[in-house]
Amino acid sequence: MNRIDKKFKELKKKRKKAFAAFIMAGDPSLAITKKLIFELEKNGADIIELGVPFSDPLADGPTIQRSSERAIKRKATINSVSNLVRNVRLQTQIPIAFLTYYNLIHHYGLEKFVQKAKSCGVDGVIIPDLPPEESQELRRIAKKKNLSIIHLAAPTSSRERLKKIADASTGFIYYVSLTGTTGARRELPKELSASLRAIKRVTRKPVCVGFGISRPDQVKSISKIADGVIVGSAIIKVIEKNIGKKDLIKKVGSFVRRLTCML
Repeated sequence: MNRIDKKFKELKKKRKKAFAAFIMAGDPSLAITKKLIFELEKNGADIIELGVPFSDPLADGPTIQRSSERAIKRKATINSVSNLVRNVRLQTQIPIAFLTYYNLIHHYGLEKFVQKAKSCGVDGVIIPDLPPEESQELRRIAKKKNLSIIHLAAPTSSRERLKKIADASTGFIYYVSLTGTTGARRELPKELSASLRAIKRVTRKPVCVGFGISRPDQVKSISKIADGVIVGSAIIKVIEKNIGKKDLIKKVGSFVRRLTCML
C-alpha cells in the first residue's frame, strides 16, 4: 500500500474527502514549488499533483499551458523535478503524483522513469494522453514498484470503457468533469452527479473529480458525491498573478484554505 492508498483509507475512516492540489513544478521556480508543496499541505491538501512540464500539453487549457512554458524556461525536467521530490521527502510524507504526458516518459524510458519516480518518493503518475489499452507495459513495470497509474475517465466514456478505465487504474480514478481542456469554469455540467453515479456503479476504487473546479461551493457540491476534488488551474492563476511578489506562497495557501475548509 503506497501513500495514496493509505491516504484514501485514512480519509474513509474519518468519513472525509480528499483534496488534491495541482501545481506545475518549476513555475515560477523549483525553489518556490518546494515551498508551495509545504504550504498546500499546511492548508489542507491531501494529495499533491506535481506537473512535469511538457511543450504540448494537449489536455490543458491556456492557464496550465502558460505555467508549463514558464517551467520549461526554468529548465524543469523529470530529473530536476525528481530531485525536488527527494528533497521534499525529508520533511513530508504527503502523497505525491506526477502529472505529465506519455511522450516524455517514453523518451525517458519506462523502466528508468518508474525507478526514478519511486526512488525519489513519488507515489503515482497521471498521464492524460495514455489510454488504458496502451498502458499495459507501464502498468506492469509500475506494479512491481507499487507506483500507482491513475487513468482519466470522461463524460463521454461508455459504461464498458468506464469499467476498463476503472480496472486499469490504481490509486484512484481521475474523473474529468467536462469535455474540453483544463481551466476554471463558472458552472459545472448539470449531469455531473449522474455521471459520477455511473462510474461508482462499476468500481469501488476512489473517484476524484477535476477540470473546471475553482470555487468553494463547487468543492462542497462535488465532495458530496465523489471521493475527492482536484483543483489545478485556479491555483495556477493565483501563482501567476503573484509571481515576483513576496507573499505569493501565503496567497496560494490562503486560496487553498478557502477551498479545503468546504470538505
